Amino acid sequence: MAFAGKTAVVTGGAQGIGRAVAAAFARAGAAVVIADTDQAAGEDAAAELAEHGGQALFCLCDVSDEEAVRGMVAATERRFTGVDVLVNNAGVGGGGILTGDLPAWDRVLAINLRGAYVCARAVAPSMARRGGGAIVNIASTRALMSEPDGEPYAASKGGMLALTHALAVSLSRDAIRVNAICPGWIDTSGWRPRGDREPAILRPEDHLQHPAGRVGRPEDIAQACLYLAGPDAGFVSGQRLVVDGGMTVKMIYV
Repeated sequence: MAFAGKTAVVTGGAQGIGRAVAAAFARAGAAVVIADTDQAAGEDAAAELAEHGGQALFCLCDVSDEEAVRGMVAATERRFTGVDVLVNNAGVGGGGILTGDLPAWDRVLAINLRGAYVCARAVAPSMARRGGGAIVNIASTRALMSEPDGEPYAASKGGMLALTHALAVSLSRDAIRVNAICPGWIDTSGWRPRGDREPAILRPEDHLQHPAGRVGRPEDIAQACLYLAGPDAGFVSGQRLVVDGGMTVKMIYV
């Protein structure tokens, strides 16, 4: 129960990686706020946490909307008095230089990068009043390497890494640490809303191409979040942690 008495806000926490992160913080004793645009999935996620003894609040929130984010933080403070941890997980993909358009570019950057900045800016005063806190930005290995036609997503996640070290310096005066996680291939099929879950469809070669011997799970990212947000990482700030089963260090020749 390392986070007993703490409050963690997880954006995009209704399903996928975010839902696993929210569950992990709840199991570790934190009160959890799930901020998401999918109301049905978000309410289901909060209800599931509560059924397992957790304290959970769902807030309908578009992270690119500053007023919506301020409202979410205000609701958090009313319910749980303040914010100790923020996990900037909300994100979308879409389009590229060959198939996308500028509105698609703007949407991806608005949610993935602007959203992380808006949320960090909104929670920082609450964290400062509580003597400090931790922000974990969920970036991607796409910030470090690419497949064709993924420019908006790659740019947003690369920007998130730069934002991470900038925030770490700016917010250090209030004892707020900021770090980033770069997930690789993470299978999220088991972390959908209840009633929409299905077994993973993965081939042996999908697992074997990873030096770790398997495709990643949302729980892998959740455990990294717990570490970076917790006291054991008290001397870690402004850093990126790649959690990809070793894929970004594997040389491939065709």
